[in-house]
Amino acid sequence: MTESIEVLRRRLRFGTLPEALLQPGRDVVLRAGDRSITRDELRERAGEVAGGLHDLGLSPGDRVALFAANSLDWVTAYLGAQRAGACVVLMNPDYHSAEAEHILRDSEPALVIADKARAAVVEPLGARVVLLQDLPRAAEPAMPALTPESPAAILYTSGTTGRPKGALLDHGNFLAQGRGAIEVWRWTSSDVLVHALPLFHLHGLGMGLHGTLLSGASAILVPFTPAGVVTELKSGGTMFFGVPSMYQRLCDWLDENPTDLSHVRVFVCGSAPLPPALFERCERLLGQPPVERYGITEGGIVVTNPYQGPRQPGRVGYPFPGVEVKLGELDEVLLKGGQVFTGYWRNPQATNEAFTSDGFFRTGDVGEIGGDGTLAIRGRIKELIITGGFNVYPREVELVLESHPAVQEVAVAGVPSEKWGEEVTAYVVPSGTEPLVESALIAFAHERLAAYKCPKRVITMDRLPRNAMGKVQRSVLASQRT
Repeated sequence: MTESIEVLRRRLRFGTLPEALLQPGRDVVLRAGDRSITRDELRERAGEVAGGLHDLGLSPGDRVALFAANSLDWVTAYLGAQRAGACVVLMNPDYHSAEAEHILRDSEPALVIADKARAAVVEPLGARVVLLQDLPRAAEPAMPALTPESPAAILYTSGTTGRPKGALLDHGNFLAQGRGAIEVWRWTSSDVLVHALPLFHLHGLGMGLHGTLLSGASAILVPFTPAGVVTELKSGGTMFFGVPSMYQRLCDWLDENPTDLSHVRVFVCGSAPLPPALFERCERLLGQPPVERYGITEGGIVVTNPYQGPRQPGRVGYPFPGVEVKLGELDEVLLKGGQVFTGYWRNPQATNEAFTSDGFFRTGDVGEIGGDGTLAIRGRIKELIITGGFNVYPREVELVLESHPAVQEVAVAGVPSEKWGEEVTAYVVPSGTEPLVESALIAFAHERLAAYKCPKRVITMDRLPRNAMGKVQRSVLASQRT
C-alpha cells in the first residue's frame, strides 16, 4: 500500500462496509419479483445470517465463497458474511466444474454458500457447502474489529488472457468506489436503480448494490430482458446500468416498441467499449446517450463521462474523485487512489509486476488523453497485433469498421501468419441493413487507415463470444479461422 492511499483513507474516514451499508430505515430498499425487503429487515436478516455463520465456526478473516444467481437471498448472504467479518469470494454463477475448482483451490474458503443448482457443481469438489435457501440464522454476534484495510472480497479477473487471478479488495476500496459513484452520478435517496447486472461482478456489486445502499436509494433486481427493463423503468425507475450488448438489445426492442423514457435520470454503460453508432442510437431511442465509463476489477469504476456536460462517443471521460490517471510506457493507463486494490490474493509476483515503482497500478490498457483531459481506451497491450513489424491496436481498427452500415459489431484480432507474423483479421456480425461484402469492407478500411492496419480477412459470425460482462473473448476468436 502506498502512503498516498493511506493518507486518503484516513482523511476521508471510509470505515467498513458493515458500518456503512446496513443503515436503518422502514422504506423498501430492494425488490425482486414479488419479494421486497425494507432497510430494517435487511439489517436484521444480515445480522441473523452473521450469527448463523458464527455458529458454523466462521471466524473474522475467513473466506466465504458465494456461488449463486442474483436474488434477495444472495444479498442477505453477502451482507451477513461481511457482518461476520468474512472475506467474500465472489463466483460467477455460470462457472462449470473446472472453473469453480480453480477458484476454490486458490481461495481456500472455509465454506461455500450456494444455491441448489451450483451446489451440485461444487459438492463433488469436496467443498463444505451450505445451501443459500437453508442458511442458518442466529442472534447477531458482536461486530468484529474491522478497519478500512480489512479484506472485504476477492474478485477473480475475467481470465481472457490466462488463468483468473484473485483481486483482493478491502473495505476502504469498496467504500471509495461506492461514494465516488454517488458523487459523479448524483445518486440520491429518491433514485430507483433497475438492476440487471450480475451481483458477483464489480459493476453490479460495487456500483449497483453498494451505491444503492450507501446513497439511501432503492433497487429492483431483474433478469435482463428489454421488455422487463423497460417495464420497470416506466414504473418509476430512474437509473439503469448496463453493458453494450444490453443497450444493443434495448435499442432493438425500442425500435419496434417506441417508448418515452425521458423521465429516466441516467443510463450508464461500461465493461466493454460502446461503439459510436450504438451511442448515437441510444441517444435517439432512450432520449439521452449513456454515460460511458471505464473500470477494472482491481479498482472498480475509475473514469467516467460527466453526468452534466458533453458525453463523447469513443471516450470514457474524466477520473473519479480521488483517482489519479496517467499514461506510462506504450501509453499504458496507470492508476492510483483509494479505490485501487493493493494486490492479488497469494500472488506476490503478480502484485509486484502490477505496480510501478511510484505506486501506480498497471491496467494493461492502452489509452490516449485528449486536450480536454478525457481518456479514450485504444486496446489492450496483450492484444497488440504485430504485423509486418508494425504495431496495430485492435480498437482503432474496430472504431473504423463499426462506422460501416453493414456492420453491427466487430472484433479485430491477430491470426498467426508466415508472411506477416500476425494477420489483422476482422470478425464481424452483420447489421442486416445491407449486404456485407468482404472486399468492400476491406476497401472501406483502406480509405481511412494506413494499409498495415487494415484487415486482410473478414470472417462473418452470428455473434461474438463474450464473457458474463460483455467483453469479447479474443482467445475464442483465434480458433474461428474459417
